[in-house]
This record gives sequence, structure tokens and C-alpha cells, in this order.
Amino acid sequence: MNTTSRVLFALALSVGLAACAKKVKEEPAPPAPPAPPAQPAPVSDGRYTPADLDTDSCLRQRVVYFDFDRDNVKPEFNAIMACHAKYLRDRPSARITLEGHADERGSREYNLGLGERRGNSVSAALQANGGSASQLTVVSYGEERPVCTVSNESCWSQNRRVEIIYTAR
Repeated sequence: MNTTSRVLFALALSVGLAACAKKVKEEPAPPAPPAPPAQPAPVSDGRYTPADLDTDSCLRQRVVYFDFDRDNVKPEFNAIMACHAKYLRDRPSARITLEGHADERGSREYNLGLGERRGNSVSAALQANGGSASQLTVVSYGEERPVCTVSNESCWSQNRRVEIIYTAR
């Protein structure tokens, strides 16, 4: 093959290859989907909701303990009283039963009275923090519903209590 033939052969080969090549058509990128309309963040007005009874660490504390033969609320329970009173202020339809309890020492009648005085003490603390008396009911069980039945100080201290029971959230 001479040079001219080689050149013509290379040229024909180039044209043939160019004809067989796919032409890639560049397409523009698809437009991004429109952003959803901006939703304003929920605004908390600081009020408790019924869901807070199960999630708020302060509201989940629903037992107030007492010293032996005493019916006054101990200072360490003031924060709990304030939380529950605020819940009552925020939720006027809420209702609480305060169940007063005593340990096994003392007569049945004495312990029923002591349980009632303890319940009334918690009721007074809630009212002093802004709760309404119409939202509160006091019941005394005295020594009849112990949480612990061993006869020792550790157990008795668990039975000297008022339980805060929400009857309407």
C-alpha cells in the first residue's frame, strides 16, 4: 500500500468511526422539587399539658413522704408542690385525689386521722402555690394500704406518705 492509499484508508476509517459514534445529548438537570411551605415552630406558652404528667420529671413525682408522727410537708417536697399546683392552674379541669397513709404503729383510728391530716397538709401546700381547693379531694387510708409490710424503720418510712392521684387530666 502506498502512502496515498494509506491516507485515504485512515480518512475513510475516521469518517466511518465518526458516523458510528453515539451523539450524547446533554440534558439540563431536573429542577429541584419546590420546598414545602415553612411551618412555624409550635409556640409553647409554658403551660402544662396532660402528656406532661407522664414526661415531666417533676410531675412524675407523685408521692410525698412524712416523718414519724408528723403531718407537715417537708421542705424537700416544695418543688413538687409547686409543679403540681402549676399543673392545676394550667388545667382547670384537672382533679387530684390526695391519699393519706400511715405506718402500722398507732391505733387504726389514730392512723386514719393522721393520714387525713397529711392529705390536708399536701392540699394546703398545693393551694398555697395556686392550686384550687375545688380540684382537690383528700382521702385517708391510714395503715390499711401499706407499700411495705416489714416491721422496721425503713419500711415504715415508705408507708408514711400521701399519694397524688390524678382523677382527671
